[in-house]
Amino acid sequence: MTDRPNAQSDSNDFEFAALRGAVNYRKSLVSEFAPMLRGAVIEVGCGIGQMTAHFRSLPTIDRLLSIEPEPSYCEAHRIALPGHELIQGTIEQAPASEWNAIVSINVLEHIEDDEEELARYCKLLTNDSGFLCLFVPARPELYAPIDRDFGHFRRYTRQSLQAKLTSAGFRVRRLNYFNSAGYFAWWFNFCILKKRTFEVEKVRFYDRAIFPLIHLAETKLMRPPFGQSLIAIAQA
Repeated sequence: MTDRPNAQSDSNDFEFAALRGAVNYRKSLVSEFAPMLRGAVIEVGCGIGQMTAHFRSLPTIDRLLSIEPEPSYCEAHRIALPGHELIQGTIEQAPASEWNAIVSINVLEHIEDDEEELARYCKLLTNDSGFLCLFVPARPELYAPIDRDFGHFRRYTRQSLQAKLTSAGFRVRRLNYFNSAGYFAWWFNFCILKKRTFEVEKVRFYDRAIFPLIHLAETKLMRPPFGQSLIAIAQA
């Protein structure tokens, strides 16, 4: 028998606990997106603020607006980052200012009409030809019970994400798989063993001992032909 969270919010608590220990993983995402994050930036689906803290440290960002629909996460976010600009809601509540970039990490898969969501991003970025920095789970064959627990509608392929970004009005500047070793770890733990929670100590070990070497190879030698996730950088 495997552990199973009782509700989606509980599942996300497990996800946040694992991400807390994944220090190198979080830093790698910031490094992937940092060149496009300048001026006024929206962070969609900020959760409890684990990535927000990293983005706030970037000197190229003048204004960072974080958006999160879940009230309990907003409460935790405000405790962790008092005074930070935070909206409880969705991208529809974002003011129609001139935004230079939108960053969305593990959010789009939670939205049933993802193409409409991407179109909203594009509309907000059009005035400045701004950038969308997008990170989503990859490969439909990896869709596991834990994905359902998290409220994921789908996992993406390069082709499906490229088509949706283009349909929404974006020009795709870069689209690549990320974390090739994580592909096998996810498949074994969640598709074969059907686990329903992350094991925090194992996540921490992977983050310290394995992931830095994998990310170095993927960024310095060759982007992988498959991976646990997809990174997209697209311009309105």
